[in-house]
Amino acid sequence: MNMNNTDYIVIKAKDNGVQVIGLTRGNDTRLHHTEKLDKGEVMIAQFTEHTSAMKIRGKATLYTKHGEVEIDE
Repeated sequence: MNMNNTDYIVIKAKDNGVQVIGLTRGNDTRLHHTEKLDKGEVMIAQFTEHTSAMKIRGKATLYTKHGEVEIDE
């Protein structure tokens, strides 16, 4: 897989305890990785051959090539 063409997203926590959950590819979608961010922390994540989706829980701002998304839970 050419990682230069992989999509990245930036997640900035607006509150403590924001959860970032990575979900797998394949016949069964499964949780394969979780991270917890505190207020002000930033995580750069990417979609890979193993990660097909991400679930974000909590107040955060997401920055993608498609624009900015505010999550105000």
